[in-house]
Amino acid sequence: MAKQYGEKLKILFLRDYLLKYSDENHTVTVQDMLNYLSGRDLPAERKSIYRDLKTLGKADAEKGQEYDNTSPDHYGMDIVHKRGNYYVRSRAFTLQEVKLLVDMVQSSNFITRTKTRQLIEKITSLASVYEAQTLNRTVYVRNRVKAMNESVYNNVDKISEAINNDGVISFQYFTYNLQKKKELRHNGKIHIVSPFALIWVDQNYYLLGYNHEYRELRPFRVDRMTRISLQDGPRLGKEDFEKIDIAMFTTKVFHMYTGEVKLVRMRFMKFLADAVIDRFGEEVMLIPDGEDAFTVTTEVAVSPQFYGWLSGFGSSAEILAPQDVREEMAKHTRSILNLYS
Repeated sequence: MAKQYGEKLKILFLRDYLLKYSDENHTVTVQDMLNYLSGRDLPAERKSIYRDLKTLGKADAEKGQEYDNTSPDHYGMDIVHKRGNYYVRSRAFTLQEVKLLVDMVQSSNFITRTKTRQLIEKITSLASVYEAQTLNRTVYVRNRVKAMNESVYNNVDKISEAINNDGVISFQYFTYNLQKKKELRHNGKIHIVSPFALIWVDQNYYLLGYNHEYRELRPFRVDRMTRISLQDGPRLGKEDFEKIDIAMFTTKVFHMYTGEVKLVRMRFMKFLADAVIDRFGEEVMLIPDGEDAFTVTTEVAVSPQFYGWLSGFGSSAEILAPQDVREEMAKHTRSILNLYS
């Protein structure tokens, strides 16, 4: 029985060894495989290695014949055999895809520095140890702003569970003070919310949920939520949520600060076309206005964050209509100017 158990383990360790220590530039021999298994108290014979290689992905590993990808009689690993040397040619993720995942983790404000390092270590294990070394030469946990709240991962799990089970949650909201300590907002007020969607915006997770007190859909930043718990009670706001196109919703709001949605007409200099498309999507209509500018008419959740985004372009962007939004923009810029007058 112990021998049979060892045989089952052997092929698993052999698979892991090939994935970890072989690639196109780093091949291994049958003797390398025997030494690796022996170091783990799993002695094997050459013939058994050839059988295992055939099971894992070769039609005839000993003779070096290629295998048929469509054949059901092997595990399907893409093992290449050349003159007594073996390596895994392709994996579930290419090196470029692994690098992309690493970059996404690094660039996320939502993921803390500690979790960033942990995730990068796990992601790079998808490549061989040699490919991982090339990644490590170019991968750095950049000195960018990262989330301080480690419990955010538990928050996402609890919210997802509530969404999947059509549940209601309660939570408190907090901010950081000058000492970087958490302070509950609104005297520790408990929010009762029917959660509907988790949205990734501006490098942070937001919950879009129906606030039972104010009877409306509102976004809540997940890493600022604490003491989340499931609650009994009727789930509200389903009809309101079903009316929303999430993709369109995220183009209307700025940094997830909601405001009254209005149809706004704006004029931009031509060189800002990319910025406008990035903000409002590829479907937005860019209407030429002279040789050097264009206009855009789109729905916007009017808020100070919207005015801040627009003022970042200086005199290269202008609100044309409606007049009340134009006047609010003027008031916004004057209030800033007054600080420096």
